Amino acid sequence: MKSAISIRMVKLSDAAPMLSIYSPIVQETATSFELTPPPLEEFEQRILSYGTKAPWLVAEENGVVTGYAYATDHRSRKAYQWNQEVTVYVHPNHRNKGIARKLYLQLLHMLQAMNYCKAIAVITVPNQASIGFHQALGFRHIGEMKNVGYKLGRWHTTSWWDLDLHQSDASPQPLKSLQDILSQFGFQDWSIK
Repeated sequence: MKSAISIRMVKLSDAAPMLSIYSPIVQETATSFELTPPPLEEFEQRILSYGTKAPWLVAEENGVVTGYAYATDHRSRKAYQWNQEVTVYVHPNHRNKGIARKLYLQLLHMLQAMNYCKAIAVITVPNQASIGFHQALGFRHIGEMKNVGYKLGRWHTTSWWDLDLHQSDASPQPLKSLQDILSQFGFQDWSIK
């Protein structure tokens, strides 16, 4: 019998299982440009700082955290405020189950409901699986930054992709808070703690 994958908003108690997914990525790959995994307390602080502004979502299967996706500000200058950088990570034992797609689609719909205009993904290349995944969701390649990160004894290039969440040349709509849109996604009783 196939188990159901559920998507929910992050809770502070998810920090340890999320970090167990993220730490090997930091230690063994150039997917993340962090050089060492953050301590649990720092990871918890990231959830508290960013997870109340934009969606941070967790996938669960039989009560076990199998993946997560989140959005953060693309840049700090005010004119960038309608853009969010998006990321998804899935535990290696749970890949190829559609978890990343399910997480990303929920994340993108929530960002759209908040009136964000663009989702931006940054992919360390080569990574054809991630590129294919983003293309399948409608992201467009917008450029590369050659040899921009030094990790694991060599330079790495990043490939930049974006997705229009609201297609318009008109002025953007005011952003809605995460709290404003939670009920339309079934998360009205959510608290990060």
